[in-house]
Amino acid sequence: MRLDRWFKMHYVALPHSRLEKLLRTGQVRVDGGRVKASTRLVAGQSVRVPPLPDGPAPPRPKRPMSKADREFLKSITLYEDDDLLVLNKPSGMAVQGGSKTPHHIDRLLEGYGDTPEKRPRLVHRLDRDTSGVLVIAKKRSVAAKLGRAFQTRSVRKIYWTLVHGVPKPPQGKIEAALVKAASPLGERVRKARPGEQARAQSAVTYYSVVDRAGQTVSFVSLKPVTGRQHQLRAHMTIIGNPILGDEKYPSSSEFPEGIDRQLHLHARRISFPHPSGEGVVDVTAPLPPHMVQAFTAFGFALKDDEQDELA
Repeated sequence: MRLDRWFKMHYVALPHSRLEKLLRTGQVRVDGGRVKASTRLVAGQSVRVPPLPDGPAPPRPKRPMSKADREFLKSITLYEDDDLLVLNKPSGMAVQGGSKTPHHIDRLLEGYGDTPEKRPRLVHRLDRDTSGVLVIAKKRSVAAKLGRAFQTRSVRKIYWTLVHGVPKPPQGKIEAALVKAASPLGERVRKARPGEQARAQSAVTYYSVVDRAGQTVSFVSLKPVTGRQHQLRAHMTIIGNPILGDEKYPSSSEFPEGIDRQLHLHARRISFPHPSGEGVVDVTAPLPPHMVQAFTAFGFALKDDEQDELA
């Protein structure tokens, strides 16, 4: 089980943001070592928990899923079977939340499933403003299998984005380790500097320019090999082509007129072996309205083509 899931079971009232701070400052340790929220626990390990003023909270009553929630969930469902739920997450909706974000995907799923074993679980994340395919496991055992698939990189992902300028060369590999750092725009990630390798996370992204509108804007297909926080946004900034509408990693270039200032980053397609061992799950998510409007304005084709190749 992931460490953050363990805390959610035993310290229900502890906000995810506070847990992250405890982890960053080394106040939570497993077998005496520093860990991350994604660290997976195994039987026999010792989890050090600092004194928490609220203490372990009693299990939160199951939140019934309202008719509106059911209809919304159905409207964004791309694929479903006995083990999986694949959603088309809207831009602007958080995957997980805290005290200031009561409406999020994880909260929505609380009313889904009759027992803790059958309570749907997130197996990966998307930023609040990133839209597209989001995989949910319907059972804890399935979540464990999918977690291993993501760790071993047997999950293939394609993102579509619009960026400022035209990347050079038009196809390439971005291999830049990332570190978290404070900035005037809040916490963000940046390229690791000499001497920061110990805390840097390796990050690799392949990119391909599919189309461009002069030298102003490009339609780019991205294939992340790793899955670091803000990886794609940081990597495109590092090579000098920030994503349109990215307020955390902004561009110095003038923003195109008539285009929505929302983040133009969409998790377009995902493919992975089905956790049952039979077949492959391959799901594509349609673009959100603000990106359809931008694609139309710039004359970019919306049809699937070589930009969707997963090979």
